[in-house]
Amino acid sequence: MLRKYLELVRFSHTLFAMPFALLAAVMAAYANLTEEPECPMKLRAFAGIVLCMVFARSAAMAFNRFADRKIDAENPRTAARHLPANKLTPRSVFVFTVLCSLGFIGGTLLFLPENPIPVLMSVPVLAFLFGYSYAKRFTVLVHWWLGTSLMLAPLAAWTALRPVFSPAPVFLGLAVLFWAAGFDILYALLDEEFDRRKKLFSVPGRFGTRSALLTVRFSHVLMMIFLGLAAESYAPFGRIFQCSVVLIGLVLIAEHCLVRPNDPQRVNLVFFGLNIFVSLTLLIAGVADILL
Repeated sequence: MLRKYLELVRFSHTLFAMPFALLAAVMAAYANLTEEPECPMKLRAFAGIVLCMVFARSAAMAFNRFADRKIDAENPRTAARHLPANKLTPRSVFVFTVLCSLGFIGGTLLFLPENPIPVLMSVPVLAFLFGYSYAKRFTVLVHWWLGTSLMLAPLAAWTALRPVFSPAPVFLGLAVLFWAAGFDILYALLDEEFDRRKKLFSVPGRFGTRSALLTVRFSHVLMMIFLGLAAESYAPFGRIFQCSVVLIGLVLIAEHCLVRPNDPQRVNLVFFGLNIFVSLTLLIAGVADILL
């Protein structure tokens, strides 16, 4: 049964945003240490970030499956998902969503008493994440809604450890926003005809394949710009992180060369394989630069 719930929320896809949250956390912890050399590295805070990431994403994904169960049942590509195929009941998925939401709120308690902001923002953050599930019904900005949801990962991690404004996590978050929006538009190419027929709001469904691909390229150009700004605005980042940014640029070029709108295997390769590489590469390079 546990396996079904992990498959429901695509638990492995947690790797999309988790590395950015961990990178922002290390950035914040190092900034704290440079100001207060005696400041201990709080493993409790890092555990809180991991728990909050896992529970927030699981809650959001489960709610998305719950909210989209009727749409998924009508779409041949998604008809085999757990709810349309009756592998799980709507009630059980809703209960799972509630439990994960409570787990997320509970995880924010690990930042007390030093920082109450995560607790205070936990419910508004969940509300925003859940709102994404309905965005496709009324706005073509649905892809950027998802991007903003993932953007919250590095911003929240930085704020949890260091509630002080800095441009570096903002630039990193904006890079995540446009990166995620871009690959979500690519993934939406698989449902272009279905979205158009059901009058759902997606860039491919509303504007066609050519416009969608141009929009993805523009989003990824913005991603690279913000990654460059993040590298410049955070002093510990040096050659290693800068080289990783160049490598990511080459990977994105390969991504656009590989993708074929009507080839699900290639779209899935880009969506999962290459994007996991992007997030893990930036995490490893960023942490290496900070440590060295």
